Amino acid sequence: MVMKLQAFLGMVIGLLLLESAIVSAFNYGDALDKTLLFFEAQRSGKLPPNQRVKWRGDSGLSDGFLQGVNLVGGYYDAGDHVKFGLPMAFAMTMLSWGCIEYREEIVHLNQMGNTLAAIKWGTDYFIKAHTQPYVLWGEVGDGDSDHYCWERPEDMKTPRNAYKIDPEHPGSDLAAETAAALASASIAFKPYNSSYSNLLLVHAKQLFSFADRFRGLYDDAIPCAQQFYTSSGYSDELLWAAAWLHRATNDEYYLKYVIDNAVSLGGTGWAVKEFSWDNKYAGVQILLSKVLFDGAGGAWTSTLEQYKAKADYFACACLQKNDGYNVQKTPGGLIYVREWNNMQYVSSAAFLLSTYSDYLSKAHSTIKCPESQIQAQDLLNFAKSQADYILGQNPKSMSYIVGYGQKYPIHVHHRGASLTSIHVLQSTIGCVEGFENWYRRPEANPNIIYGALVGGPNENDEFIDDRSNYEQTEPTISGTAPLFGLFCKLESVYGNSAGFDAQRSKRPYENQADSIHQESPKPYQDIPDVPVQFFHSITDTWTVGEMTYYRHKVIMKNVSKKPITDLKLTFEGLEGSLWGLSPTQEKNTYELPQWLKILQPGSDCTFVYIQGGSQAKVSIQSYH
Repeated sequence: MVMKLQAFLGMVIGLLLLESAIVSAFNYGDALDKTLLFFEAQRSGKLPPNQRVKWRGDSGLSDGFLQGVNLVGGYYDAGDHVKFGLPMAFAMTMLSWGCIEYREEIVHLNQMGNTLAAIKWGTDYFIKAHTQPYVLWGEVGDGDSDHYCWERPEDMKTPRNAYKIDPEHPGSDLAAETAAALASASIAFKPYNSSYSNLLLVHAKQLFSFADRFRGLYDDAIPCAQQFYTSSGYSDELLWAAAWLHRATNDEYYLKYVIDNAVSLGGTGWAVKEFSWDNKYAGVQILLSKVLFDGAGGAWTSTLEQYKAKADYFACACLQKNDGYNVQKTPGGLIYVREWNNMQYVSSAAFLLSTYSDYLSKAHSTIKCPESQIQAQDLLNFAKSQADYILGQNPKSMSYIVGYGQKYPIHVHHRGASLTSIHVLQSTIGCVEGFENWYRRPEANPNIIYGALVGGPNENDEFIDDRSNYEQTEPTISGTAPLFGLFCKLESVYGNSAGFDAQRSKRPYENQADSIHQESPKPYQDIPDVPVQFFHSITDTWTVGEMTYYRHKVIMKNVSKKPITDLKLTFEGLEGSLWGLSPTQEKNTYELPQWLKILQPGSDCTFVYIQGGSQAKVSIQSYH
């Protein structure tokens, strides 16, 4: 009896371990690609010909004109249509930092073009907004009036007033963060476009001088930003900008700045437990730790060691090794900082720790926490745990990145995603009409905003997928941006046995995933009366324990002479994740992705799923 019980317990433990291994087998390359797609969905201005997010259109084409300045372009901050300069600049700094640290991985994934395009969309806007050495336009649109309307960006009728900072109305935090964005972007662009890189540095240096010479809080100069992005101070941004300018120029002036101002600006005094668009201290401390690890500290080594001590505090707090002074975590293991859009603090911390793990590893260094010593791998393991929670390894078994995996938020608090595309419904959707006919609709959003990191669950891992629950369902560019570098790192270390087709990033966002191996496709369904044929192939296999998993690629082709619309497919025996089709409200039923309303004669669409055992049975439920 005892032996039978032991055998049973062993089987249960084995199944639990197998389930854990399956859940954690995330495709970080695919998640990375979707992260970049989110930035395409957030673009303001005249969209480029290679725009992959097809449900978006041109918008904000007269921004700044009332003030006599061209402020067309840049990014909408979140689910609304305001262009807030401070979080936008932080997002560009984070994209650039990821690009700098993981250049080889990005090239390997064939994503460098998309990455630099995402950064340049922001930095081009900052160059426009920096009209004079000591003038920076910091906001377009007004949060209050914008939030009275629920409309597509293409239909905007709300005021597009622009607001600036200047010597009489300074904003050191905004100017310095923009300087950091431009300096970090100059490093990212240097191997590919040296003239543009140099231009970015010119603006970065001028903005840093502006920020340091004329000090003040930007939201005192731009009061309408206070309700949405109130700044807690500008000292951290001054150090942050100087640290990035030192890395971009190797000019000792900027290193001396962070040393001379280490105490007065709080760089060696503040020990923090968060990293975000508002609080850069942990980022500064880790950036300057790299200077120490590189042996470039010289006479300033002792001060840099003080910066590193505070970086270690942040790491120890995240890993719960800080003698009680730790970051709060949910029962499911997620970092929890604030109720509103908590995921932004998770993504920022996870990226920062993954980067710090690289610095520690290269220097063969460790961290001595109050409770124990931690290794570089411990930091990476923790960063991975946060990424995996985001992607679906959580109590809800839900991905908090829209469009990733099989279960994700479908009622995202986002105007453009919640309203039918202007390319489909070409009539204007009015301000009030949007609230009355669309905002409160129980149906899923008509457009999937791929790659958007929503606000996420509360302190008890609870999440309500409701459009009006903006604390949990609204995405932001400042929260999503750090994921880019994090996924680069995780893809480079852990990869994914499901693979990632790097060539897909060159095309319009059509096929969610494609094969990494080319096998002769075999017809899966070949019935003359049915206008669609399925060609099925297995493109990869791997084993976890005693279970073998397969990556199934299915090409769905219109073999008729007429266009096909409203195509719905039913799956039998589907157990794993599926990419390339949009889920419907009906169980096990999928439809064509939002960008592909019509399957033209002779054209095809590819979808991919992963599972153990035999392939799923796909059948056509209905079509027109």
